Amino acid sequence: MLDVEDGIDIFKEPDGFYEVEKPGTTETHTMRSGEVLTLRLVGHSPLWHSANGEKQGHLLFNAGHVIAHYVEERADTLVNGKNVLEFGAGAGAPSLVCALKGARHVVCTDYPDAELIENLRSNMGHCSLLPSIRNVHVEGFIWGRSPKDLLAHLHPGSVPQGFDLIILSDLVFNHSEHGKLIKSIQDTLRRIPDARALAFFSPHRPWLIEQDMQFFDLAGRSGFEVHKVYQRVGDKVMFSEDKGDEILRRTVFGYELRWKELCCGGFV
Repeated sequence: MLDVEDGIDIFKEPDGFYEVEKPGTTETHTMRSGEVLTLRLVGHSPLWHSANGEKQGHLLFNAGHVIAHYVEERADTLVNGKNVLEFGAGAGAPSLVCALKGARHVVCTDYPDAELIENLRSNMGHCSLLPSIRNVHVEGFIWGRSPKDLLAHLHPGSVPQGFDLIILSDLVFNHSEHGKLIKSIQDTLRRIPDARALAFFSPHRPWLIEQDMQFFDLAGRSGFEVHKVYQRVGDKVMFSEDKGDEILRRTVFGYELRWKELCCGGFV
């Protein structure tokens, strides 16, 4: 029997005590080839908050569209026949594009939240454009930890072992995790001259752009040659209610990381 005081259930939480869970949505990504990917997005995420405090990890960010187009346009060099790894994949648009453009294996990862990973698997499994023999694998992964489950998807005869291309889309905002993310790149990027990681992002919080850029400073001190390969102002900001320079918030920057002792530098 419930304890009631003056007809009121004193153990019942007040209205609005629990955050209302938002339903999942869908968004499309149009490839340069004209094919359209329909991606399901989770209703919420435990990871990212915009400057106004709203959870935003369930969105397909501008940088995700841009890096997907970037690798598609350079698929012959970056993707075809290559092993590709994506960190913090969200809905997985770049991973799907790589799978469709001839990647040998694509390993698509995000934080091991059950709903995030199940949603990723759904997007990969329900893409009608993929061939019948699927070359995409989804794994939950925490940056800085052992990559053995990621590397296990690669052909055991690949020497040296690792991924030819690593994709990072809008991840550098997580300043406290820069070191762990760099370690995961070190642990998984194949040690050959042409192997590279691509990190694209928009400074959604322009007053913190110096902290964002510290990721690339750390990469340079961690054995990587770093080059800017992309910069373009988009049509709209990601979060209209955020503060700061609008042009900067609309801009997508792209950087390439390659093994310093192996690469000869330059752009793709």
